[in-house]
Amino acid sequence: MPTVPSSRLAPSPTGALHLGNARTFLINWLIGRQSGWNLPLRIDDLDGPRVKAGADQQALADLTWLGLDWDGQPIYQSHRLSLYQAAVNNLLNRGLAYPCVCSRKEVESAASAPHAEDQSVRYPGTCDGRFISIHDAVAKTGRQPALRFRVPPGPVSFNDNFFGPQTFDLSTTSGDFVIAKADATPAYQLAVVVDDAEMGVTHILRGDDLLDSTPRQLLLYRALGLDSSIPHYIHVPLVVGLDGRRLAKRHGDTRLSSYRESGVPPERIVAMLARWCGINPGHDEITARELIGKFDLANLPHHQITFDPAASHLS
Repeated sequence: MPTVPSSRLAPSPTGALHLGNARTFLINWLIGRQSGWNLPLRIDDLDGPRVKAGADQQALADLTWLGLDWDGQPIYQSHRLSLYQAAVNNLLNRGLAYPCVCSRKEVESAASAPHAEDQSVRYPGTCDGRFISIHDAVAKTGRQPALRFRVPPGPVSFNDNFFGPQTFDLSTTSGDFVIAKADATPAYQLAVVVDDAEMGVTHILRGDDLLDSTPRQLLLYRALGLDSSIPHYIHVPLVVGLDGRRLAKRHGDTRLSSYRESGVPPERIVAMLARWCGINPGHDEITARELIGKFDLANLPHHQITFDPAASHLS
């Protein structure tokens, strides 16, 4: 592990940052700054069709407007493709991954009923052992295959620094998962493992919608021989709308850029986010830097935060 602990801010340029994103980034930033961690920023821009032009610069502007900073220049995943390809080749050459030509529809029709807890569909292993290589898969089917990681049997356990002990058995719930798409773009699960290990990230703080990504990533850390780089995980409850669903466009315009353009002071946003983080800001407006030293993970609410526009006093 690196001498200096490290987290990372990792916005995805698939849309504008909203209040829910801002709360997670603020928590991450406060823990990092008051603990003396290194805090790089990485743009997770591999989801090609969903990446929006200019969204990366808007995210940087939004975070700066809130008063959040980071160490070094932004790092772009799209500039690191050779690292991901090396990891994919490693897994393929050792028989830990295999080509798969199944479409999403084929997986859903071949699998049994969706898993009751999350409505996910377990991949039934249709292409496991079917092809000897990527070239063989293309020659036999005329399709460019995705690549799946071969999930070993048995549970994966870890301790989340907020939710406590966790256990998942991917072999029975989701099965082998994609690590590279048919267009050779690395999947999220693989890319973040390669990046976080290479960047020396020791602590990952993110929304609890990614809690079930952690066992996949742990399997990849171990398969790639990166056991000593496995970070500490901290998953925090999401901000939701009045309907109980994750904050999104359906709940109105909660984009930071909209508040900025309409003249809402960033300090007012930060004060509201502080209350959502279990901090009493003492004022209706406060800067992010004034909150350093006041955040305690033990005081963070364990329930989801419900955003009520009428009660927010942001308009």
